[in-house]
Amino acid sequence: MHRLTRRSFLAAAATLSATPVLPQSDPWQPVANRARALDQCHALMVHQGGRQVLAEIFRGPGLTRAVPVKSVSKTIVAALTGAALDRGELPSLDASLGQVAPGLIPSGADPRVADITVEHLVTMQAGLERTSGANYGGWVSSGNWVADALSRPFVATPGSRMLYSTGSFHILGAVLAEVSGQSLLTLARRRLGQPLGIDIPAWTRDPQGRYLGGNEMALTLDGMVRFGEMYRQGGAFDGAQVLSADWVSRSLQMRTRSPYSGLRYGYGWFLGRAGGHDYALARGYGGQVICIAPTLDLTLALTSDPTRPARSGGYFGDIMQLIEGAIIPVAQAQMG
Repeated sequence: MHRLTRRSFLAAAATLSATPVLPQSDPWQPVANRARALDQCHALMVHQGGRQVLAEIFRGPGLTRAVPVKSVSKTIVAALTGAALDRGELPSLDASLGQVAPGLIPSGADPRVADITVEHLVTMQAGLERTSGANYGGWVSSGNWVADALSRPFVATPGSRMLYSTGSFHILGAVLAEVSGQSLLTLARRRLGQPLGIDIPAWTRDPQGRYLGGNEMALTLDGMVRFGEMYRQGGAFDGAQVLSADWVSRSLQMRTRSPYSGLRYGYGWFLGRAGGHDYALARGYGGQVICIAPTLDLTLALTSDPTRPARSGGYFGDIMQLIEGAIIPVAQAQMG
Protein backbone atom coordinates (compact mmCIF):
# COMPACT_ATOMS: atom_id res chain seq x y z
CA MET A 1 0.00 0.00 0.00
CA HIS A 2 1.36 3.41 -0.94
CA ARG A 3 2.12 5.55 2.12
CA LEU A 4 1.56 9.32 1.78
CA THR A 5 4.79 10.95 2.90
CA ARG A 6 5.36 14.62 3.53
CA ARG A 7 7.43 14.80 0.32
CA SER A 8 4.73 13.20 -1.84
CA PHE A 9 2.06 15.41 -0.25
CA LEU A 10 4.05 18.56 -1.07
CA ALA A 11 4.63 17.32 -4.63
CA ALA A 12 0.92 16.69 -5.14
CA ALA A 13 0.06 20.12 -3.75
CA ALA A 14 2.57 21.76 -6.09
CA THR A 15 1.03 19.95 -9.05
CA LEU A 16 -2.45 21.15 -8.09
CA SER A 17 -1.31 24.72 -7.67
CA ALA A 18 0.31 24.67 -11.10
CA THR A 19 -2.91 23.50 -12.77
CA PRO A 20 -4.90 26.50 -14.06
CA VAL A 21 -8.38 26.88 -12.61
CA LEU A 22 -10.76 27.33 -15.54
CA PRO A 23 -13.67 29.71 -14.98
CA GLN A 24 -17.14 28.20 -15.03
CA SER A 25 -18.48 28.48 -18.58
CA ASP A 26 -21.15 31.10 -19.18
CA PRO A 27 -24.31 29.29 -20.35
CA TRP A 28 -25.44 32.42 -22.18
CA GLN A 29 -22.31 32.81 -24.31
CA PRO A 30 -23.47 30.32 -26.98
CA VAL A 31 -26.65 32.40 -27.27
CA ALA A 32 -24.57 35.53 -27.84
CA ASN A 33 -22.43 33.71 -30.41
CA ARG A 34 -25.50 32.53 -32.28
CA ALA A 35 -27.01 36.03 -32.31
CA ARG A 36 -23.69 37.53 -33.44
CA ALA A 37 -23.69 35.22 -36.46
CA LEU A 38 -26.92 36.84 -37.70
CA ASP A 39 -25.60 39.72 -39.80
CA GLN A 40 -28.77 41.80 -39.36
CA CYS A 41 -28.70 41.52 -35.56
CA HIS A 42 -27.36 44.61 -33.78
CA ALA A 43 -27.68 43.87 -30.07
CA LEU A 44 -29.23 41.50 -27.55
CA MET A 45 -30.11 41.88 -23.87
CA VAL A 46 -31.54 39.10 -21.70
CA HIS A 47 -32.87 39.29 -18.15
CA GLN A 48 -33.87 36.27 -16.09
CA GLY A 49 -35.25 36.42 -12.59
CA GLY A 50 -34.99 40.21 -12.69
CA ARG A 51 -31.23 40.05 -13.30
CA GLN A 52 -29.30 40.90 -16.46
CA VAL A 53 -27.61 37.74 -17.73
CA LEU A 54 -26.58 38.92 -21.20
CA ALA A 55 -26.04 42.29 -22.86
CA GLU A 56 -23.95 42.50 -26.01
CA ILE A 57 -23.73 44.77 -29.01
CA PHE A 58 -22.60 43.06 -32.18
CA ARG A 59 -22.83 45.95 -34.63
CA GLY A 60 -24.79 49.17 -35.04
CA PRO A 61 -25.56 51.82 -32.37
CA GLY A 62 -24.45 51.45 -28.76
CA LEU A 63 -26.58 49.93 -26.02
CA THR A 64 -27.46 53.32 -24.50
CA ARG A 65 -28.73 54.93 -27.71
CA ALA A 66 -32.46 55.01 -28.49
CA VAL A 67 -33.08 53.20 -31.77
CA PRO A 68 -36.18 52.83 -34.00
CA VAL A 69 -38.35 50.01 -32.72
CA LYS A 70 -40.74 50.18 -35.68
CA SER A 71 -43.95 48.23 -35.00
CA VAL A 72 -43.00 47.46 -31.42
CA SER A 73 -44.68 50.87 -31.19
CA LYS A 74 -48.00 49.03 -31.65
CA THR A 75 -47.41 47.10 -28.43
CA ILE A 76 -46.68 50.36 -26.64
CA VAL A 77 -49.91 51.92 -27.94
CA ALA A 78 -51.74 48.77 -26.82
CA ALA A 79 -50.28 49.31 -23.34
CA LEU A 80 -51.54 52.89 -23.38
CA THR A 81 -54.97 51.53 -24.30
CA GLY A 82 -54.86 49.47 -21.12
CA ALA A 83 -53.82 52.56 -19.17
CA ALA A 84 -56.83 54.46 -20.54
CA LEU A 85 -59.14 51.60 -19.54
CA ASP A 86 -57.60 51.50 -16.08
CA ARG A 87 -58.35 55.22 -15.69
CA GLY A 88 -61.91 55.01 -16.99
CA GLU A 89 -61.16 57.17 -20.03
CA LEU A 90 -62.40 54.30 -22.18
CA PRO A 91 -65.56 52.63 -20.84
CA SER A 92 -64.63 49.25 -22.33
CA LEU A 93 -62.96 47.63 -25.30
CA ASP A 94 -66.43 47.23 -26.79
CA ALA A 95 -66.80 51.01 -27.00
CA SER A 96 -67.22 52.13 -30.61
CA LEU A 97 -65.70 55.04 -32.49
CA GLY A 98 -69.15 56.57 -32.69
CA GLN A 99 -69.31 56.55 -28.89
CA VAL A 100 -65.82 57.64 -27.83
CA ALA A 101 -64.45 59.69 -30.75
CA PRO A 102 -67.13 60.58 -33.29
CA GLY A 103 -65.18 63.65 -34.36
CA LEU A 104 -62.52 61.43 -35.92
CA ILE A 105 -64.98 59.90 -38.40
CA PRO A 106 -64.74 61.73 -41.75
CA SER A 107 -67.86 62.81 -43.60
CA GLY A 108 -68.70 60.37 -46.33
CA ALA A 109 -67.23 57.37 -44.49
CA ASP A 110 -69.08 54.07 -44.60
CA PRO A 111 -71.73 54.18 -41.83
CA ARG A 112 -70.27 50.97 -40.41
CA VAL A 113 -67.11 52.86 -39.42
CA ALA A 114 -68.94 54.28 -36.39
CA ASP A 115 -69.39 50.71 -35.11
CA ILE A 116 -65.69 49.80 -35.19
CA THR A 117 -64.69 49.12 -31.60
CA VAL A 118 -61.52 49.76 -29.62
CA GLU A 119 -60.97 45.99 -29.54
CA HIS A 120 -61.20 45.83 -33.33
CA LEU A 121 -58.44 48.43 -33.53
CA VAL A 122 -56.09 46.97 -30.90
CA THR A 123 -56.32 43.53 -32.54
CA MET A 124 -56.15 44.92 -36.11
CA GLN A 125 -59.52 43.42 -36.99
CA ALA A 126 -61.24 46.64 -38.07
CA GLY A 127 -62.06 45.12 -41.46
CA LEU A 128 -60.85 48.16 -43.40
CA GLU A 129 -58.37 47.93 -46.25
CA ARG A 130 -54.84 47.83 -44.86
CA THR A 131 -52.55 50.86 -44.80
CA SER A 132 -49.42 48.73 -44.35
CA GLY A 133 -47.35 46.93 -46.97
CA ALA A 134 -47.82 48.29 -50.49
CA ASN A 135 -50.40 50.81 -49.22
CA TYR A 136 -48.16 52.43 -46.62
CA GLY A 137 -46.51 55.05 -48.85
CA GLY A 138 -49.80 56.33 -50.22
CA TRP A 139 -51.31 56.47 -46.76
CA VAL A 140 -48.54 58.59 -45.20
CA SER A 141 -48.60 60.84 -48.27
CA SER A 142 -52.25 61.69 -47.65
CA GLY A 143 -53.31 64.95 -46.03
CA ASN A 144 -55.08 63.31 -43.10
CA TRP A 145 -53.92 59.88 -41.96
CA VAL A 146 -56.87 59.19 -39.67
CA ALA A 147 -59.45 60.22 -42.26
CA ASP A 148 -57.67 58.29 -45.01
CA ALA A 149 -57.55 55.08 -42.93
CA LEU A 150 -61.23 55.41 -41.98
CA SER A 151 -62.30 56.16 -45.55
CA ARG A 152 -60.90 52.94 -46.96
CA PRO A 153 -63.31 50.23 -48.10
CA PHE A 154 -64.27 47.32 -45.89
CA VAL A 155 -62.58 44.12 -47.04
CA ALA A 156 -63.73 41.99 -44.09
CA THR A 157 -66.37 42.04 -41.40
CA PRO A 158 -65.00 43.81 -38.31
CA GLY A 159 -63.81 41.25 -35.79
CA SER A 160 -63.60 38.42 -38.31
CA ARG A 161 -59.86 38.33 -39.08
CA MET A 162 -56.56 40.10 -38.60
CA LEU A 163 -55.57 42.65 -41.26
CA TYR A 164 -52.14 43.89 -40.23
CA SER A 165 -52.40 47.67 -40.55
CA THR A 166 -50.55 50.55 -38.95
CA GLY A 167 -53.59 52.66 -39.77
CA SER A 168 -55.64 50.78 -37.17
CA PHE A 169 -53.14 51.69 -34.46
CA HIS A 170 -52.87 55.27 -35.67
CA ILE A 171 -56.65 55.59 -35.32
CA LEU A 172 -56.35 54.01 -31.87
CA GLY A 173 -53.64 56.49 -30.87
CA ALA A 174 -55.89 59.33 -32.01
CA VAL A 175 -58.73 57.90 -29.91
CA LEU A 176 -56.47 57.77 -26.84
CA ALA A 177 -55.50 61.41 -27.37
CA GLU A 178 -59.16 62.39 -27.75
CA VAL A 179 -60.44 60.65 -24.62
CA SER A 180 -57.51 61.78 -22.43
CA GLY A 181 -57.03 65.30 -23.77
CA GLN A 182 -53.28 64.62 -24.02
CA SER A 183 -51.01 63.85 -26.95
CA LEU A 184 -49.82 60.28 -27.50
CA LEU A 185 -46.28 61.46 -26.68
CA THR A 186 -47.41 62.91 -23.33
CA LEU A 187 -49.33 59.73 -22.54
CA ALA A 188 -46.33 57.55 -23.39
CA ARG A 189 -43.97 59.64 -21.26
CA ARG A 190 -46.26 60.02 -18.24
CA ARG A 191 -47.89 56.60 -18.14
CA LEU A 192 -44.96 54.44 -19.25
CA GLY A 193 -41.74 56.43 -19.44
CA GLN A 194 -41.85 57.92 -15.95
CA PRO A 195 -42.80 54.78 -13.98
CA LEU A 196 -40.38 52.63 -15.99
CA GLY A 197 -37.56 55.16 -15.76
CA ILE A 198 -37.06 55.36 -19.52
CA ASP A 199 -36.79 58.24 -21.96
CA ILE A 200 -39.23 58.31 -24.88
CA PRO A 201 -38.09 60.75 -27.57
CA ALA A 202 -40.64 62.60 -29.70
CA TRP A 203 -41.37 60.83 -32.97
CA THR A 204 -43.21 61.29 -36.27
CA ARG A 205 -46.46 63.26 -36.39
CA ASP A 206 -49.18 63.33 -39.02
CA PRO A 207 -50.34 66.49 -40.87
CA GLN A 208 -52.78 67.25 -38.03
CA GLY A 209 -49.99 67.02 -35.44
CA ARG A 210 -51.02 63.65 -34.02
CA TYR A 211 -48.15 61.35 -33.08
CA LEU A 212 -48.02 58.27 -35.27
CA GLY A 213 -49.65 55.33 -33.53
CA GLY A 214 -48.00 52.06 -34.38
CA ASN A 215 -44.62 53.02 -35.84
CA GLU A 216 -41.49 55.16 -35.60
CA MET A 217 -41.03 55.23 -31.81
CA ALA A 218 -37.50 54.80 -30.41
CA LEU A 219 -36.22 53.15 -27.23
CA THR A 220 -32.91 52.00 -25.83
CA LEU A 221 -32.37 48.27 -25.46
CA ASP A 222 -32.68 48.66 -21.70
CA GLY A 223 -35.92 50.60 -22.16
CA MET A 224 -37.30 47.75 -24.25
CA VAL A 225 -36.37 45.27 -21.52
CA ARG A 226 -37.98 47.42 -18.81
CA PHE A 227 -41.21 47.55 -20.79
CA GLY A 228 -41.11 43.78 -21.20
CA GLU A 229 -40.31 43.24 -17.53
CA MET A 230 -43.35 45.27 -16.58
CA TYR A 231 -45.59 42.95 -18.60
CA ARG A 232 -43.75 39.87 -17.32
CA GLN A 233 -44.51 40.96 -13.77
CA GLY A 234 -48.22 41.46 -14.35
CA GLY A 235 -48.05 45.20 -14.98
CA ALA A 236 -45.80 45.99 -12.00
CA PHE A 237 -42.34 47.55 -12.07
CA ASP A 238 -40.07 48.65 -9.24
CA GLY A 239 -42.87 48.47 -6.70
CA ALA A 240 -45.43 50.42 -8.76
CA GLN A 241 -48.44 49.03 -10.61
CA VAL A 242 -48.02 50.61 -14.05
CA LEU A 243 -50.82 48.67 -15.75
CA SER A 244 -53.50 46.57 -14.11
CA ALA A 245 -52.77 42.87 -13.80
CA ASP A 246 -56.15 42.25 -15.45
CA TRP A 247 -55.13 44.18 -18.57
CA VAL A 248 -51.83 42.31 -18.83
CA SER A 249 -53.54 38.95 -18.43
CA ARG A 250 -56.13 39.79 -21.09
CA SER A 251 -53.43 41.11 -23.42
CA LEU A 252 -51.65 37.76 -23.45
CA GLN A 253 -54.71 35.75 -24.48
CA MET A 254 -55.39 34.87 -28.10
CA ARG A 255 -57.79 37.20 -29.90
CA THR A 256 -56.87 36.45 -33.51
CA ARG A 257 -54.05 34.98 -35.58
CA SER A 258 -51.46 36.45 -37.95
CA PRO A 259 -52.05 35.34 -41.55
CA TYR A 260 -48.31 35.68 -42.20
CA SER A 261 -46.42 34.06 -39.30
CA GLY A 262 -49.31 31.96 -38.04
CA LEU A 263 -48.64 33.25 -34.53
CA ARG A 264 -51.58 33.93 -32.25
CA TYR A 265 -52.19 37.59 -31.39
CA GLY A 266 -53.54 39.24 -28.25
CA TYR A 267 -53.67 42.94 -27.50
CA GLY A 268 -50.48 44.15 -29.18
CA TRP A 269 -48.53 40.91 -28.55
CA PHE A 270 -47.85 37.92 -30.79
CA LEU A 271 -48.13 34.69 -28.81
CA GLY A 272 -46.12 31.47 -29.13
CA ARG A 273 -45.11 28.39 -27.20
CA ALA A 274 -41.83 26.48 -27.01
CA GLY A 275 -40.42 23.91 -24.61
CA GLY A 276 -43.71 23.79 -22.73
CA HIS A 277 -43.63 27.53 -22.01
CA ASP A 278 -45.81 30.31 -23.42
CA TYR A 279 -44.09 33.45 -24.62
CA ALA A 280 -45.20 36.80 -26.03
CA LEU A 281 -43.50 38.90 -28.71
CA ALA A 282 -43.59 42.55 -29.62
CA ARG A 283 -42.29 42.67 -33.18
CA GLY A 284 -41.08 45.50 -35.40
CA TYR A 285 -39.88 45.77 -39.00
CA GLY A 286 -36.31 44.67 -39.57
CA GLY A 287 -36.20 42.47 -36.48
CA GLN A 288 -36.89 44.67 -33.46
CA VAL A 289 -38.18 42.34 -30.73
CA ILE A 290 -39.26 42.27 -27.10
CA CYS A 291 -40.01 38.79 -25.80
CA ILE A 292 -41.31 37.67 -22.42
CA ALA A 293 -41.78 34.16 -21.04
CA PRO A 294 -43.34 34.66 -17.59
CA THR A 295 -43.02 31.05 -16.39
CA LEU A 296 -39.27 31.25 -17.07
CA ASP A 297 -38.91 34.70 -15.44
CA LEU A 298 -37.47 35.67 -18.84
CA THR A 299 -37.42 38.94 -20.75
CA LEU A 300 -35.26 39.78 -23.75
CA ALA A 301 -34.87 42.59 -26.25
CA LEU A 302 -33.20 42.35 -29.62
CA THR A 303 -32.48 45.14 -32.10
CA SER A 304 -31.59 44.77 -35.74
CA ASP A 305 -30.89 46.71 -38.92
CA PRO A 306 -34.11 48.74 -39.34
CA THR A 307 -33.59 49.15 -43.10
CA ARG A 308 -33.71 45.46 -44.03
CA PRO A 309 -36.85 43.28 -44.00
CA ALA A 310 -37.29 40.42 -41.54
CA ARG A 311 -39.79 38.00 -42.99
CA SER A 312 -41.09 34.87 -41.32
CA GLY A 313 -39.29 32.73 -43.89
CA GLY A 314 -36.06 34.71 -43.53
CA TYR A 315 -34.43 36.71 -40.76
CA PHE A 316 -37.46 36.74 -38.48
CA GLY A 317 -37.47 32.97 -38.78
CA ASP A 318 -33.83 33.04 -37.64
CA ILE A 319 -34.86 35.15 -34.62
CA MET A 320 -37.59 32.67 -33.79
CA GLN A 321 -35.08 29.82 -33.94
CA LEU A 322 -32.76 31.83 -31.66
CA ILE A 323 -35.55 32.33 -29.13
CA GLU A 324 -37.10 28.85 -29.30
CA GLY A 325 -33.96 26.83 -29.98
CA ALA A 326 -31.37 28.62 -27.85
CA ILE A 327 -32.68 31.23 -25.42
CA ILE A 328 -35.65 29.32 -24.00
CA PRO A 329 -33.66 26.07 -23.51
CA VAL A 330 -30.90 27.93 -21.65
CA ALA A 331 -33.48 29.75 -19.53
CA GLN A 332 -35.11 26.40 -18.74
CA ALA A 333 -31.78 24.95 -17.65
CA GLN A 334 -31.13 27.95 -15.40
CA MET A 335 -34.47 27.38 -13.66
CA GLY A 336 -32.93 24.16 -12.35
